[in-house]
Formats: sequence, C-alpha cells, structure tokens
Amino acid sequence: MDSAQNASSAAGTGGSGGNGSVINDTSASTTVDDSKQNLNQVINSIQKTLGILHQLNLTVSNFNAAYQLPLLQRLNSLVLELDNMVKLSEKCTIQVPMEVVNLIDDGKNPDEFTRDVLNSCIAKNQSTKGKTDAFKGLRKHLLEELEQTFPDEVESYREIRAASAAESKRIAQSQSMLPNGDMKVKMEI
Repeated sequence: MDSAQNASSAAGTGGSGGNGSVINDTSASTTVDDSKQNLNQVINSIQKTLGILHQLNLTVSNFNAAYQLPLLQRLNSLVLELDNMVKLSEKCTIQVPMEVVNLIDDGKNPDEFTRDVLNSCIAKNQSTKGKTDAFKGLRKHLLEELEQTFPDEVESYREIRAASAAESKRIAQSQSMLPNGDMKVKMEI
C-alpha cells in the first residue's frame, strides 16, 4: 500500500506542475502558480499522513508481536511525513479567519462562515445601493428646483458637466482605462 500511496503522491505532485505549461509574462501569475503548487504539495502531504494514520490504526488494532517491525516502520514514516508537512507548510501563506477555526472547533461546518459573510456583503450592498439611489433622487430633485429658480445657471452647469464627462471618457480611452478607473487587461492566449 505504501507504493500505491507514493505513486498517487507523485501523480498529485506531477499534476500540479501542469500550471507551468501556460506561459505568462507577469510575475504575479507566477507567484499564484507557485502558491497553488505549494498548497497542492501540502494537501498531498496531509493525504499521505492520513493514509499512514489509517495504516497505524489497522496495525495497532490487530497488534501482536509479529507486527512490531511494521508498526515501528509506520511510526517512522509518520514522523518523516509530519516533518515534511511542516517544511512544506512554511512555503504556504494561507490566512484562515479565527471565526472559521472556532466554527470547526465547535463541530460546525465552515461553509456557514462563508454563507454568513456573503449574506452580510449582500445586505451591505443593498444598503449602499439604497443610499446611492437616495442621493441620485436628491440630486435630481435639487436640479429640478434649481432649474425653476435659476434656469440659465443650470443650463450652464449641464453643459460644463457634459464637456467634463466627454473629456474624462476621451482620456480614459486613450489610456486604456475603464470609466471606473480600472485598467483594461488584454489576456493573451
């Protein structure tokens, strides 16, 4: 069974190397690929450790004097794999929120945390949208009131506003920027 695990571990490690087959010019994508590869190596090490623990459980539950050497070998392989896992984990920088750790400690599903965070984001988004709509309504109402009182100034304001918007759009297009200020990224395939 050890040879099967080594083969599956080697296949898992080799499979993660497929990320390097796409040539990217940016160092950010290389960093992402490296971190994914490091994470995959840690996951493979965890799976191998779980397999060794399962083997140890079987060995200990059926223990007799004949199983002493296999038990010691499996204990040694467990220690080596745990050491390997520690070394691999030093390359990974994953931040897990304490709420997730607390949920796991309480025996709950960590997906609850994700669901709660998403629901909170949706609620805040709806609140922000409501505020934005309220300000748009206020702006529209103020412009209507100002137009009744100062029609010439409002017309001048609208002309200046339109010219400014057109200039901003022209500059954004010349700089390959989106109207919201984000840069356009051309993906090469």
